Amino acid sequence: MKGLMLRAKWEPRQDYVLSEFEKATGKAITGNSVWRYPELKVQEIPKPQVKPDRVLLRVKACGVCGSDMHFYETDKDNYIMYPGLTKFPVITGHEFSGQIVEVGGAVTDFKVGDMVTAEEMIWCGECIPCRNGFPNQCQRLEETGFTINGAFAEYLAIGAKYCWKINDLLEVYGTEDRVYEAGALVEPTSVAYNGIFQRAGGFKPGAYAAVYGAGPIGLASIALCKAAGAAKVIAFEISAQRRELAKAIGADYVFDPREVSPGAKVMEITAGEGAEMQVEAAGAPTLVLPEMEKSLAINGKIVQIGRAAERVPMYLETFQVRHSQVFGAQGHSGNGTFPSVIRLMASGLIDMTRIITARYNLDQVVSAIAQSASRQDGKIMVKT
Repeated sequence: MKGLMLRAKWEPRQDYVLSEFEKATGKAITGNSVWRYPELKVQEIPKPQVKPDRVLLRVKACGVCGSDMHFYETDKDNYIMYPGLTKFPVITGHEFSGQIVEVGGAVTDFKVGDMVTAEEMIWCGECIPCRNGFPNQCQRLEETGFTINGAFAEYLAIGAKYCWKINDLLEVYGTEDRVYEAGALVEPTSVAYNGIFQRAGGFKPGAYAAVYGAGPIGLASIALCKAAGAAKVIAFEISAQRRELAKAIGADYVFDPREVSPGAKVMEITAGEGAEMQVEAAGAPTLVLPEMEKSLAINGKIVQIGRAAERVPMYLETFQVRHSQVFGAQGHSGNGTFPSVIRLMASGLIDMTRIITARYNLDQVVSAIAQSASRQDGKIMVKT
């Protein structure tokens, strides 16, 4: 079968001290401090075998994520840009859907022909964080498309416990092709859902929400905030195309943050009250957090979903005086997140397929990732 293989050189930066975990496992905790000279190539690889607790998917759609772009892009020293957990070589791709073509002997909840999507966080279920209900903090975590083979491929074998049926989406989307596209958008939407509702605890209907960054996670945040009853959703994005997508997906106000003072604009629109929910989805916290501090509602919440390997100065007095909080969010597993997002899609309350701006086939996947580097698209979809 065909798959997109990512290779890179294990060459830790001179000032980076490898942990014992990294030495023992070959996994880099901070990828952009270890992996150098990445190469992406579609090539023939063996079709995966199905173990008793797994299913084999014929991948139908896989979205290009910012992390895929950060594997493709490098800094001035030729290190990858992605700052998280990684182990190469690996087939990339983690926002996907497909049809089950084979089930392992121990699988009872799925059958051949089921349409499914799946979690990217491969939690063990046995370590202390997992047993305590924190699968996104699993101590033995594997990540599809990051440390183990992913879905920019014709087939993918994955544990049945990570899969979720999307058959019910057929009624609202009408065709299997559209169902698979929607299914590939469940994962990024679940990342936003986990950040806003699970980690930050959500907000009361009628609250004001501000979303910084209108890439796929930011667009999902906008749609979710509107569906949850936010009275006003205010978005900031530098890309003109993404600003239009933000309006289409539910934002009431959209601005280029280079042309306005975002904090002041939020205070103006909310008549001086500020936003109860503020979402950092831009991956630029040094620029965004000061604007959020200026426009926090009393008891306001900031949730950091965008990834950035940098320290951010914060004026804690603001949070004390305004009874406000900051939440860090990673992943999407547990707490009913995946089924909740699928239900929202099935009900028609959100339609994330509106953000798809380009489609490629598997042979063109490197070009798809290169296009994403322009940071103009909503979601680029690779169809297999």
